[in-house]
Amino acid sequence: MVRSLGTESAPTYNKAATNAHGSFGDHDVVWLEAPVASRFPGRLDEMSKQRLLIIGTSGFLGTYAVQSSAERFDVIRGDRSSSNQPGTVQLDVADSSSVNRAFRQVQPNYVLLLAAMSDIDRCEAAPELAFATNARGAEHVANACARANARLLFTSTAAVFDGKKHGYREEAEVSPLSVYGSSKAWAENAVRSLLPSAIVLRFALVLGFAGKSGTNAMLDTVVQKWKAGQPVSFPTRETRNPVDADSLSKIMIGMLANDQVSGLYHVGATDSISRFELGKRLAARAGFSSDLVRPLNATAPGRAPRGEDHFLLTDKIRKVWNLGVQTSDQVIERCFS
Repeated sequence: MVRSLGTESAPTYNKAATNAHGSFGDHDVVWLEAPVASRFPGRLDEMSKQRLLIIGTSGFLGTYAVQSSAERFDVIRGDRSSSNQPGTVQLDVADSSSVNRAFRQVQPNYVLLLAAMSDIDRCEAAPELAFATNARGAEHVANACARANARLLFTSTAAVFDGKKHGYREEAEVSPLSVYGSSKAWAENAVRSLLPSAIVLRFALVLGFAGKSGTNAMLDTVVQKWKAGQPVSFPTRETRNPVDADSLSKIMIGMLANDQVSGLYHVGATDSISRFELGKRLAARAGFSSDLVRPLNATAPGRAPRGEDHFLLTDKIRKVWNLGVQTSDQVIERCFS
């Protein structure tokens, strides 16, 4: 079915409406207006490179993605706020007209969609906003990619699973506990339905230093507190297999550039680790006392539900890609190297 979503509102959140595959129903294809004749202005020095639009570059992972892709691609940074700087475009994924306008301006060959409302607790408190951004936003971008014949890599999360078993493969049935997980499960289904050539990459936990303020980088937050002598509490019952931001960004760019790669993949360390044990190892590597790492055994009031065991099995991606990501200890070391 072909129609414009420009006047549609975001889907109403209803956890019971999500089926076993995270779907709320069929997704509509939006045909964009004819692209403008001129290429994105001010990029004559990059004419020989394929154009990559990275959506969500103001975030923690976006910074790494820009650095990892600069040599291979003509990179355009897309974010909600307009900087008026060369190589940037204003784009709000929740607004289909904004997405369409940015695609007409940029005319990308490749698209990396990182933009999301990723604060799990905030998503729980504002489900309509979460679905407008995470679900409809991904749908808007997938529609634009389909029309522009652009390759898309969409980043997702282990939160699409309930964490009630140890080890999830790509084909496991989704079972989100939170609004955030539900919105990403919906988005996965939209992207894969609208754009079969797309890559959907799930990860459980990303570690690294952002190098700038205002991001959701956990390491910056905890190290700042430890420097001030403040203890930090980490859940004891939540286990994850992390990946460092630098390795992840290189994996994403490499997969996106390979036109033979498509479908759903998991990425992360070969072993899982509790958040509490992770906190202790991070503190030790950063040179802080383990006394600054406190166990959190009970769920904090107001905290959104989270799966306890989010261990993403990575056999599939390791068969087709040289990850360079191994154990959790190696992931930690990469964050500091």
